[in-house]
Amino acid sequence: MSADGKLVRDRIPEIIRANGEEPVSYRADPGEYRRRLREKLVEEVDEFLTAGDEDSLEELADVLEVVYAIAADLGTDETQLDSIREDKATKRGRFAERIVLGVPIDRT
Repeated sequence: MSADGKLVRDRIPEIIRANGEEPVSYRADPGEYRRRLREKLVEEVDEFLTAGDEDSLEELADVLEVVYAIAADLGTDETQLDSIREDKATKRGRFAERIVLGVPIDRT
């Protein structure tokens, strides 16, 4: 953990207490919360990128949890966010076809 703390899931202090320890924590103000959510997103994406296949889905779920928290902080919910995603997919497509713009790299 960094010297200035770390944003954690809501139940983490409760879990620490259940293990017989007393956590030191505080509630971030809105500006700090927004900044720390963005830092947490970078942290979770990095964990996903370095995870092995067996842990990838759990790490991806962590990324999604942070994305939903950011959406809520921006004044929307999971349903509205998914509607925006769906609208963009309709207009611009998805990533299912594995299309890459540019010349293929020779990997032989």
